This record gives sequence, structure tokens and C-alpha cells, in this order.
Amino acid sequence: MRSYKVGYGKPPLAARFKPGQSGNPRGRPKGSRNLANDLAAELEELITVREQGRARRVTKQRALIKSLMERALAGNVRASTAMLALYARIITEPPKDDGEGVQPDELELLRQFAPRLLKSLQPKSRS
Repeated sequence: MRSYKVGYGKPPLAARFKPGQSGNPRGRPKGSRNLANDLAAELEELITVREQGRARRVTKQRALIKSLMERALAGNVRASTAMLALYARIITEPPKDDGEGVQPDELELLRQFAPRLLKSLQPKSRS
């Protein structure tokens, strides 16, 4: 056994972790919940909303998007900005293939709405 100076960053040989041994053997269990998992689960839950007088079951995520789009179309600038940010994220960063993704009719609606919204957000020139 070689002798060396024990000090900061140089523990005694007997106190070192053995090869393959973790510093935190019990650690966080695999599959434990975190904020991302909890948020995804919450957004996937179904709720009942009324559309044109009819009750419909949609995910909370879909209901939030519908609500945001409704406010944006009504002229709410903050909602419009949020919708544009979502749209920009969708077209610049393709979603992970989770089987559902953005529906073609939703994407078409965003494509039609975005130019109009961009034009309305541009500062008006003073003549």
C-alpha cells in the first residue's frame, strides 16, 4: 500500500467509494414524480367545456389553448402575444412524437391567424 498525504480531495483509501458503488445508494427512486411529470399528468386530464351550447370533453391543455385563442381573437394583446409565442415554438421546435401532436386543423388556424396578429402588434407609424 502506497502512502500519500490525506487532505482535501484525497480521502483515506478505506473511506473511498468502491468501484461501482454510488455515493447515495438509496437515492431518488426511478420513476418518482417531479414537476414536469405532475404538470403533464394535470394537463392530460379531461374536463367538460361548453362550445356552441354543447358539452364536450377535452383535455385541460386543449381547454387552455381554446381559451387563450378566444381572448386573442377578441383583441387581448397579452393573449395574442402568448399565442404567437406558442406558434413560434411549434414551428421552430417540432414536438416530440407522442402520437398526438398538433392537429392539422389547429396548425392551419395558427398559420392563418399569425400574420394578422403580427400586423396588429406592429407600432403604427406617425405621418
